[in-house]
Amino acid sequence: MTKPLSGLLAFVFATSALAGPIVHDAEYYVLEAQNGKRWAAEDDGLRARLSALREKFGTPPNIVHIMWDDTAYGDVGIPAIQKVRGLDTPHLNRMAREGILFTRMYTEVGCTPSRAACMTGRHPIRNGMYNIGMLRESHGLRAEEVTLAEVLSGAGYATAFHGKWHLGDIEESYAHLQGFDEAFFTGYNQILSLWTRQAEQANATMGLFEDLLPSDPYKLDDTFITKGWVTVLEGTKGGAARQWLDNSYATYEKIDAEAQDRTIAFIEKKAKAKQPFYVANWPMMASFMPTAKKVSQGRSLLQDGLQGNVDPFVGRVMEVLNDLGIAENTLLVCMADNGPMAHNPPPGCGFAETIFRGGKGDFLEGGVRVPAQAWWPGTIEPGQLVGDIIHEVDLFTTFASLAGATDAIPADRVIDGIDQTALLLNGDTHSRRDYVFIYAGPNLGATVKGPYKRHWITSDPIGEGSGIAAGFFFLPSDTREKSPMLVNLIHLKTPFNRMRIRHELWKKKYPDSPEKHGIPWTGIANATPEVKALASPPAVLKALPFDPLEYVEHLDELPFDPQADPDFGE
Repeated sequence: MTKPLSGLLAFVFATSALAGPIVHDAEYYVLEAQNGKRWAAEDDGLRARLSALREKFGTPPNIVHIMWDDTAYGDVGIPAIQKVRGLDTPHLNRMAREGILFTRMYTEVGCTPSRAACMTGRHPIRNGMYNIGMLRESHGLRAEEVTLAEVLSGAGYATAFHGKWHLGDIEESYAHLQGFDEAFFTGYNQILSLWTRQAEQANATMGLFEDLLPSDPYKLDDTFITKGWVTVLEGTKGGAARQWLDNSYATYEKIDAEAQDRTIAFIEKKAKAKQPFYVANWPMMASFMPTAKKVSQGRSLLQDGLQGNVDPFVGRVMEVLNDLGIAENTLLVCMADNGPMAHNPPPGCGFAETIFRGGKGDFLEGGVRVPAQAWWPGTIEPGQLVGDIIHEVDLFTTFASLAGATDAIPADRVIDGIDQTALLLNGDTHSRRDYVFIYAGPNLGATVKGPYKRHWITSDPIGEGSGIAAGFFFLPSDTREKSPMLVNLIHLKTPFNRMRIRHELWKKKYPDSPEKHGIPWTGIANATPEVKALASPPAVLKALPFDPLEYVEHLDELPFDPQADPDFGE
């Protein structure tokens, strides 16, 4: 007699052939086994519609993906919340009215993990990108990962990246070495605005620019404080990288304007050539240093960045697409990369929770449920409010599907992204997922299934340690995740356990990749002496009985706290 567990796994994993060459997480096959016939029939209609579009326009659809930082659900697309929060984004709100406004777009918990998820269609636990990159992180997206740019390039798409990459400072992670035909990108995030001499003078950064400070008579180590990094790189596919301008605050202030001009020029050039294109523009959005002029009623970093920078650019893109006559053959997706920096933000930022509790770094809904909308005139029906679950990893597989490029998706690893073409074209209730696994660093923090959520990491004193399993929530009536239901939802303990077991057994078959570390900022044609010196420790250290750079190979061993309190952004 077959053991129940092994029999269940055999059933689940045997269905993997239904999905073709793409290997998804185990949970997808459970859904496909129940919905496969309906989905297959629906797919026939979708293929016919996409074929008709390709015949009409002569190419598969163009794809533009704009993604900014740290915005709570409702801060974009919902005018009533915007009125309370003191901002207005007319172009993004128009997108929501004329297309789809998603109410359950999930992301990862932070910038680097979120961006890695979009680029690879994989949860960052799988590709080793769960750490948020900071100055001289010596870490990045490994060359073996297959990016969306690589997948779409194989289908004849022109590809470009402009803006905040934030996927590493090691050479193999550079955007133009990860499949993009052209790239203009930062290795780090908006804290670059504070790694400047002006910020040191204002004490917004302390101790980075030592020449501005009184000498320290007690200082013995001249290698401890970071020296040498790059603000912006540019390059073309497979070529050498070049630093763009310098590391000054004046350079930081120019990044978004330059990135936006490059995106518009790229769109115009490829439209003229009648070549399908994919361009990702991920704005820096704002600075942590004060701006001279306020544009929003909220008078803060977030509100001014959205209203004065991101929204006008979105309007500019929509106008150009219309003027070029390609709007009806272009999918535009705009979204935030994670929730607000609700924990210890710099003053005056304007970040705040709205409907959901939590923010950047949390596996709570406020950390991973973000504003998002999709616009595709003539294909996406206007005025749609979609309640289905969609995850940012799904963009990878969906974009590949629209491009006719799914055969280029690797079949030797788990791709968490699910093809959501049906959701885009058919609207509400047509998602192919009803679940989300939410990681906090390398640890599974929570699992969502439909309206239910279970916290695997909990600060509840009776919690998991007692075996009672108290961390169950019914999200529609508890958006703040403040009232765990023990008795009412205890019947879900075993179903959630099954989900986690399937997920982790499948991870054993397809193991996670470790973090990739190396010497930062190599391979730059016009590197400064400080940057070149990063790969050359002082000669005196050669006498040491160990390699002074050996620490780089051990950076991924730094611990995360598996018992971290979700209230404190761990």
